[in-house]
Amino acid sequence: MRSILVTGGAGFLGSHLCERLLERGDNVICLDNFFTGRKQNVAHLLTNPRFELIRHDIVHPIFIEADQIYNLACPASPVAYQFNPIKTIKTSTVGVVNVLGLAKRCRARILHASTSEVYGDPTVHPQREDYWGNVNPLGPRSCYDEGKRVAESLCINYHHEHQLQVRIIRIFNTYGPRMDPNDGRVISNFITQALRDEPLTIYGDGKQTRSFCYVDDLIDGLVGLMESRDGLTGPVNLGNPEEITVRTLAEKILTLTASRSTLAFKPALADDPKQRKPDITLAKKDLGWQPRHSFEDGLAATVRWYLENLSWCERVRQRAGYGGGRLGVLAAT
Repeated sequence: MRSILVTGGAGFLGSHLCERLLERGDNVICLDNFFTGRKQNVAHLLTNPRFELIRHDIVHPIFIEADQIYNLACPASPVAYQFNPIKTIKTSTVGVVNVLGLAKRCRARILHASTSEVYGDPTVHPQREDYWGNVNPLGPRSCYDEGKRVAESLCINYHHEHQLQVRIIRIFNTYGPRMDPNDGRVISNFITQALRDEPLTIYGDGKQTRSFCYVDDLIDGLVGLMESRDGLTGPVNLGNPEEITVRTLAEKILTLTASRSTLAFKPALADDPKQRKPDITLAKKDLGWQPRHSFEDGLAATVRWYLENLSWCERVRQRAGYGGGRLGVLAAT
């Protein structure tokens, strides 16, 4: 029975990953500082004797034993990572060095969750893994984009210098149950606004495109890469190549929720990508992976989850946002 560490394990993706690993019989250590992760996401796992929850921030070293490490720790939505840009950079640099150091000591295989944001506002479409990207190193998103690019470099150099078994995944837009209604991302924004009959906020003309992958499919890819053949370090794109405009997405959500909301257009955000679509040829070839869920089915399941958890979503929405109380202290350090 393997012991697996999941950093950021109480977050949206991390909590689904912890569930999957427990289902197949692993011991799971969930590490989270609860800045964007929530205890409620893993509360149903606390009675499982093979699950352990530790409150800890990876910018500080930790000494535990693990056979595999999934490094998912980092705020991933613009609202969260721009709350404290310096801390975001530290998480992707100091934090990643700490996690890689732990993997080196344990001789553990490590999977690092990178992001499609390393491609910036791409000039190549769709984006392949060998595309170097078009990133503004000084813009408001740079704390996340450039931090993730440095993290990839750290992983590759630990692999070359210390023969560490490294896997790098580049995650494209992912959605599904447990998305934080406060995270500012387009699907969660639209659903919560629609359920409240508020105008759906579209930044720009709504013609910018995104590709959305359902969370269960993404977890399939994460586990698949971790268990893949030796020598496949990545990076590997994981995402749904089905492309949709932001305006079309808004209209689909209005239909699904039977909302009376209208569309409200606001100026485009700085450095917001005009298009985003993964080339998943490598994932298909080496992992046998591709999304199983249609966008319509995944979106319907996500809306149902929000409806079933409406009172909790409302409580979260009414909070003062990121940085309140003790969480603010943790995020600022």
